[in-house]
Order: sequence, then C-alpha cells, then structure tokens
Amino acid sequence: MYVFISVLILIVSILLGLIVLVQNPKGGGLAANFSGGTQFMGARQTTDFLEKASWGLAVALLVLSLTASVIIPRAGTSNNSGSQINTLMQEKANQEKLPAVNFMAPPVKSQPVSGSKGDKKK
Repeated sequence: MYVFISVLILIVSILLGLIVLVQNPKGGGLAANFSGGTQFMGARQTTDFLEKASWGLAVALLVLSLTASVIIPRAGTSNNSGSQINTLMQEKANQEKLPAVNFMAPPVKSQPVSGSKGDKKK
C-alpha cells in the first residue's frame, strides 16, 4: 500500500510540475495561443482549467503525502523483521560479559622496570 501511495505521489508531482510550467505568470501561457473567440476552449477557459488543475493536484499531493506519513512502515512495529533483529542483537549484547571500565579514574603511571640497560653498574 505504501509503494502504491508513493507512486501516486510521484505521478501527481510530475503532473503538477508540468501544469505549472505551462502557465505564464503574466496571464499569457497556453491561453495566449487561443486568441480566437470561436475556439472550443477559449483563452478564459484554458486559464481557468489550468488554475483549477494546479489547485486540485496540489490538494491531491497534500492528501497523498499525509496518507503516506500515516501508513509508512515503522521500525517499532511487530510485523517488521527489523524489530526482531534488534531484539536478537539486544539479547546477544546482554549475554556478553564485558569488563567494567571506569573512565573517571586517573591514569596509572608506569614504573620503570629494574634491571633495564640504564640501571646496570659496571
């Protein structure tokens, strides 16, 4: 279902981009090509259609995005195999016995070993 919604979002996004590119910001655009009054879709109807289509696609994109965010697969769900892997890894980490390390303790200074070359007397 999530993949289907994602494909719909992609299609709506492409259509919305194409419709916005066809429009001219100063009122020309595709409507400027239809200057005759006897056209089936005259200049006014073309701009109305493009405006309604862009608003409709924008609302559809918003609704599809909200729907996708609700049904997106999550890592914490019981039907997800990722949660089973996380549980197994947590159990394995709990079974491991690691030595306790105190990071707040001061470092231990090493003592010179007796009998080194500098300590020999001739």
